Order: sequence, then structure tokens, then C-alpha cells
Amino acid sequence: MAVSIPVEEERFALESQIRELYGRCAYTHKTHEKMAERASAHLWRVKWAQIILSALTTGGAIGVLFDKNSMVYPLVTAGLSISMLILNSYVKDIDPGQDAQIHRDAASDIWNVREFYLSLLTDIRDQSFSLNDLRNRRDELQGQLHAIYKTAPHTDGKAYGAAQDALKNKEDLTFTDAEIDAFLPGPLKRNRTQNNAATKQT
Repeated sequence: MAVSIPVEEERFALESQIRELYGRCAYTHKTHEKMAERASAHLWRVKWAQIILSALTTGGAIGVLFDKNSMVYPLVTAGLSISMLILNSYVKDIDPGQDAQIHRDAASDIWNVREFYLSLLTDIRDQSFSLNDLRNRRDELQGQLHAIYKTAPHTDGKAYGAAQDALKNKEDLTFTDAEIDAFLPGPLKRNRTQNNAATKQT
């Protein structure tokens, strides 16, 4: 004879699973953000390298015009032109700007699912939601996440380490009540009583 599991234990088990899924989603979202930041920084360095090489190449060409007897300017200008060609070919084959945008898009999609998981964690505590309804919503979110992962670009260990540092040490996803109150109008502040008391004292 099968042993029935108490509903509260089933709800607790489901909550534990959703917490795990939420944590994974939060890490994946932050990892894609870090990949996008790194690609953007790489693009910034490449653009500045192009500007500097272009300026030096132009300067070398002008030097050739004014000093036609020297071989320094032609040689330096030729070297700079070759360097510029190599850099432009590299940027054409590997586009850091496009990589950054792809990771931003993936992070945005994952963020949406992450927030739905957070809402689901809240609804689990509400007894008016049945376990079947909660499980159906979990499965729908899992399907959405799978579709995102199929097209999302790969991440690496360096970005994961940066995401881990941001979430665990810098607490990117956590706020104090005072910090949240600063964003909200007076009637929605959690510390309204304390604020009103302080106002009356003044």
C-alpha cells in the first residue's frame, strides 16, 4: 500500500526545488551580464587601438611627405598600416560588440524567468494556490528557460567567478529595508512608523 505524503511536506519539497532553480537562474543571469561587460570592455579597447593606429598611420604618411629622404617614416608607416589591417581583420571575424549584445539579450530573458521564480516562491506560501497549479507554473518556466538556453551563447569560468563574487560578496541581489524604502513613496515605506515618530519629534 502506497504511503501518502502530507501536503505540507509536498509543498516544502516543491519550495526547495524552486529555491534551487531560482538560485541557478540568478547565477546564470549574472554570468551573462559579466560576459557582456567583458565583451564591452574588449570592444572599447579595440576601438581605442583602431583610433591610435589610425592617427599614427596618418602622422607617418604626413612625415613621408615632409621628409622624403628618410626611410624611417615609410617603414614605420608600413608597419602601422599592417597592424591596422590585422586589427580590422580580427574585429571583422570576432565582433565583441555583437557578443556583448547577445549576452545582454540572454541576460534580459533569463532575468524575466528569474523574477517569475521569485513570484512563484511567494505564491507557494499562499495556501489558496494548489500544488498542481504551482507545479504547472514550474513546468512552464522550465520550458521557457530551456528555450532560452538553447540559443544563449556559452559562458566561461572567469565570468562565473565574477558572478559568484557579485552575488555572494557584493550582494548584488539583496537590499536592506532602508534601501528599498528610499525608492518608495511614503505610504509604501516599511518603516513608516519610525519615520512618522521622527517627524513628530522634530
